[in-house]
Amino acid sequence: MDMNQLDLNLLRVFDAVYRHRSVSRAAEELGLSQPAASQAVTRLRLLLGNALFERVHGGVRPTPRAERLARVVRAALAALEVGLGEARDFDPQAAQQRFRIHLSDIGEARFLPALMAALRARAPGIRIETLPLPVEEIAETLDRGTLDAAIGFLPGVLSTERRVLLHDHYCVLLRSAHPLLAATKGRRLGVDALRQLEFVAVRSHSETLRILQVLELTDRIRLSAAHFLAVPAIVSETDLAVVMPHEIACGFVRRGGYALLDADLPGHRFAVSLHWSRRFAQEPAKVWLREFIGELFTQQGVAPS
Repeated sequence: MDMNQLDLNLLRVFDAVYRHRSVSRAAEELGLSQPAASQAVTRLRLLLGNALFERVHGGVRPTPRAERLARVVRAALAALEVGLGEARDFDPQAAQQRFRIHLSDIGEARFLPALMAALRARAPGIRIETLPLPVEEIAETLDRGTLDAAIGFLPGVLSTERRVLLHDHYCVLLRSAHPLLAATKGRRLGVDALRQLEFVAVRSHSETLRILQVLELTDRIRLSAAHFLAVPAIVSETDLAVVMPHEIACGFVRRGGYALLDADLPGHRFAVSLHWSRRFAQEPAKVWLREFIGELFTQQGVAPS
């Protein structure tokens, strides 16, 4: 391809379509009409002599040629933005931007109330969209730019930049009138005491399932739920117990009706981290978002990892 024929705007459209897997969403991001964005993709396809996207239900899918091109284009555009000083400053008070963050259901409960309250004061035009993704998709989605950050205990996410926000540990939540409490008198639960309990397990939080498996307590699981949302209400009405993060569990205890016990749980300590892609590490808006989240949630004395 003759570089003299290449219009830089074609690469910007290509990058947006690749990230969004949608011509219409790419056009919306760039302030173009959908026909104009579609025409730009067609022009680039003709210049390259290769198909770039295939139509699929709900959008488009990049071809192998587009996958290879996308890595080069993203790096080149990022370098140009830095070099040319585009969007050198990010003004949170004036920004009208949407950020996409991976959070589990329990992560939403932990982080979103404080985050949204702080944004209302500091960046009133910012919109947040949460995208709970499978662990194996997080790093790739961050690299594509369709996800701006991920927050959680994500030991399977390896190829990202990260910052530890807080340390926590797993514990056992029971209803306050649970019969086991009288026998243990609030003491730490050993393995024998754990084997007297029946559990509700949450499939979306594999680490709690792993703990029960290591303790050979899977036969004590009486309910397997998809999400944490209904679990506290279930615990309050039954003698079922749930293994969950201590910091989240404390919130239920403060509201009344629950008791919280530490237990001999294997590998029960963990760190919740903020993850991002090194490909977008210098983009001003994403830098601001990371610093804002870090300022809100980093525990005192916890330094970036």
